[in-house]
Amino acid sequence: MKLAVSAFLVAFLALSGAAQADPDAVRQTIRAQLDAFKAGDAKAAYALAAPSLKRMFPTPERFITMVRRGYAPVYYGRSPVFLRSHAIDDGRFAQEVGIVDQSGKAWTALYTLARQPDGSWRITGCYLREAAGQNV
Repeated sequence: MKLAVSAFLVAFLALSGAAQADPDAVRQTIRAQLDAFKAGDAKAAYALAAPSLKRMFPTPERFITMVRRGYAPVYYGRSPVFLRSHAIDDGRFAQEVGIVDQSGKAWTALYTLARQPDGSWRITGCYLREAAGQNV
């Protein structure tokens, strides 16, 4: 009986965290960073990074250099389309975004975000993969 109650409590807490996730707010955060990249606004893009990223890249200039070099499809991309999303756990969220790079190659960017103490969402990571067989 104790085990069943514990399992129920864990499931309830996981669902509660999922219910608190706001996909629109997550998408708004990602879109704002993509818009900042497009505008060449390093400070605005950096402001949307989570503290863990800011520790690795302590200035907007270092952050934007890393994005330009390692995430060119995101930095220079166009036509973002929000795809699948889901709550992970304890205030974290994953969102897939389809992006087309400068050469017309399609990519999927998997963003991870974390809810901050003030309730805002900040980007904790981005993982890129080519979208197989899709070029524009």
